[in-house]
Amino acid sequence: MRKSAKFVSTLCVLTLAMSALAGCSSSSSTTTTAETTAAETTAEQTTAAATEADTSEAAAESEAGEAAEISTDITGTISMAGSTSMEKLANAVAEAFPETYTGVTVTAEFTGSSAGIESLLAGSVDIGNSSRNLKDEEIEAGAVENIVAIDGIAVVVDTANTVEDLTQEQLIQIYTGEVSNWSEVGGEDQAIVVVGRESGSGTRGAFEEILGIEDACAYANELDSTGAVMAKVASTPGAIGYVSLDVLDDTVKAVTLEGVEATEENIKDGSYFLQRPFVMATLGEISEQSEAVQALFAWLQSDAGKEVITSVGLITVD
Repeated sequence: MRKSAKFVSTLCVLTLAMSALAGCSSSSSTTTTAETTAAETTAEQTTAAATEADTSEAAAESEAGEAAEISTDITGTISMAGSTSMEKLANAVAEAFPETYTGVTVTAEFTGSSAGIESLLAGSVDIGNSSRNLKDEEIEAGAVENIVAIDGIAVVVDTANTVEDLTQEQLIQIYTGEVSNWSEVGGEDQAIVVVGRESGSGTRGAFEEILGIEDACAYANELDSTGAVMAKVASTPGAIGYVSLDVLDDTVKAVTLEGVEATEENIKDGSYFLQRPFVMATLGEISEQSEAVQALFAWLQSDAGKEVITSVGLITVD
């Protein structure tokens, strides 16, 4: 009996010891498995991050490569025709754009907005410059309106004129002939000489449309360019005319309208009402044009292009 009891006791001790060893082994196995899983997860995350970084870098290099390819490989000629008011902008673009795209030549003619759109629709130029919104019939014929800048229209008088400000109603009355003497609007007793642009001018179209006086103006002189209007007003006592904001100089005096000066800030906030778009129209969407023309419009939206736009006194569209 004693030997049997001793054997049972020994067997119990051995059983407990084996259970303890089994528990330790299980714990150790669980810990090792968890550590392995964590390590594998970390490795997968690191690999994914590295792959994402490589992909981003590759995309950036690809974009840079495409940009470099565009800037060096494009060749050809871009022809423009149209608005005389857009002459400074067109000439600046024709000079600055080829400095980056050295294989491209830009030419520009200044025939008036309507004539420029006619040339575009006839297929004789790549871009029709218009200093007014396109007409419905021009759009129906296939012209696409691409606004590249905003211009203010300044109302100018000769420098000796004592009138400093005109209301919108007074301006309408002057251009329709209802008011014919400066004394009627606070000035001296002097006849008003109404100067404007020729039929088909974008400046004239925009001016008359904004005031609602299409085909109702009583012009003493209808001139064929912005420069001619400036010269006529500067040299004619009592004259009044309208010109693009970017051509203003000290040979004439710009009057305020409704007490508001023609400045970039006032045009942007809408307080100066005589303003109009500068349009570079294309026959079809920009995406349908030649590679050179597409590059030109992309460049106009870049910092370099915007700098050219503002350098000639115009306002960017963004």
